Amino acid sequence: MAQAKPKVAFMFWAPGTDPIKHRAVISSSIDLIVVGVSDYDQAVEVAKDLAKEGVAGIELCAGFANIGVAMVAEAVKGIPVGVVRFDNHPLLDNKTGDQLLGLTP
Repeated sequence: MAQAKPKVAFMFWAPGTDPIKHRAVISSSIDLIVVGVSDYDQAVEVAKDLAKEGVAGIELCAGFANIGVAMVAEAVKGIPVGVVRFDNHPLLDNKTGDQLLGLTP
């Protein structure tokens, strides 16, 4: 029986993003699942689904700030969560996801 390829995920968030429509798999020696979400609550649900799919780790885009990262990490305890960081994201009016979602000033 062939061994399944390792799976990892990269999750990005942007307002109006649909995780069903905005999802792709890049397959090489691993399967990289790229999926978009519209807010942190949706990110938590998608992260749980990714965990059920067997991903070995989840990388979050720079739009996720401290609160969003903590929410995803808590949702998938035991699966490593990595982060691409900008203190102020250039595509989000130089704000963080936490700020844009009204979680911090």
